Amino acid sequence: MKLLLSLIAISCLSGTIATADEPSQPVLVEVQRIWDKAPHNGFTDLIRFKDRWYCTFREGQGHISHDGVLKVIASDDGRKWESVATFKSLRGFDMREAKFSIMPDGRLMLTGCEANRKTKPSLHQSLVWFTSDGNKWTEQVAVVDPDFWLWRGNWHKSKAYFFGYGCRDDNRALRLYTSSDGKQFETLIKEVGVEGTYPNETSILFLPDETCYCLLRQDGKPNSGYIGESLPPYTDWTWKKLGVRIGGPNMIQLPDGRFVAVVRLYDEKQRTSVCWLDPETGTLTEALKLPSGGDTSYAGMVWHDDMLWVSYYSSHEEKTAIYLAKVKFEKNNGDSIE
Repeated sequence: MKLLLSLIAISCLSGTIATADEPSQPVLVEVQRIWDKAPHNGFTDLIRFKDRWYCTFREGQGHISHDGVLKVIASDDGRKWESVATFKSLRGFDMREAKFSIMPDGRLMLTGCEANRKTKPSLHQSLVWFTSDGNKWTEQVAVVDPDFWLWRGNWHKSKAYFFGYGCRDDNRALRLYTSSDGKQFETLIKEVGVEGTYPNETSILFLPDETCYCLLRQDGKPNSGYIGESLPPYTDWTWKKLGVRIGGPNMIQLPDGRFVAVVRLYDEKQRTSVCWLDPETGTLTEALKLPSGGDTSYAGMVWHDDMLWVSYYSSHEEKTAIYLAKVKFEKNNGDSIE
């Protein structure tokens, strides 16, 4: 496999995104091309499980094609990767959008969705798999309502919380689900009250004080991203418009309390960027453009060894491939975050 390693100095970008007020910016330490075996390799997630790295993504002929499969690869050091699982649709549909989460009992859960675009209207079914060791996986289980697409969820106090978005033109509702076992889901909110005609991709983050935040992609009208906030039992949400169009949202809280999001940005040229996120003011500030362009985004994020590890895909080099970046952050006094 072709590997691309580069050391890149700090990048502070400007444009229509807000100008950063932070006295320090993230530094891209290294980026590596870790997978490119299919004609199109995209839509990633990343997790640290039982002292190994796991990355998941879709392989197919193109960004949208009928042959997509979900791939899971693993690594001990983040450099040498091996395939450990491939998931195909039992009905011959396109498989998409794999996401990881670790359950309260220590198992690894994988979510995805199969899409049949050969029919009109299209058919979608969200699916889940489970593993205790990262190698042997259970059979797939169909979950939640048909034509509702589960995206990036999270576990909190023995319960899973996942937003699912309507995939049909006649149903674009955003729905919040909860589950105690990852197999049986209950509808917590049938239709989330957020502005816009097409809310869809989400990232959920719980704080120690039980506040829950949701970073939301919004297409249609308006097409601005949103940041939502809720407290237990998470049935009421307040939303702030970011004023920036985003794709493939994911977010994390650094050890010093600051929020970081990695998203696709659409102003000027499309790119995948590390951004500061302020949930209180509802602002997204671009801080570091990752080497990317064209068909790109869908980042996985893990804080490990005092750095942010980011998986993502991009088509800026020859073909659409999977990349792994390491990003260093500094405290406001110039010291590294530990």
